[in-house]
Amino acid sequence: MLMLHNDDFNTFDFVIESLKELCGHTTEQAEQCTLLIHYKGSCDVKRGTVKELKPIFEAFCERGITASIEE
Repeated sequence: MLMLHNDDFNTFDFVIESLKELCGHTTEQAEQCTLLIHYKGSCDVKRGTVKELKPIFEAFCERGITASIEE
């Protein structure tokens, strides 16, 4: 699964737009994930194989959003 982690520099709007663009989330899904990231510290935003998730992970990292792929 692809996890996003809370940080102190990305805005809610930037993370929401990134989730919509990179993961295909609806606005509501992206907003809910962003709130979970903010209040819980992380959220799984997409599930799939490592091969499927790696390009999305790299795209989040290129945008400066802290992400990880976890089993």
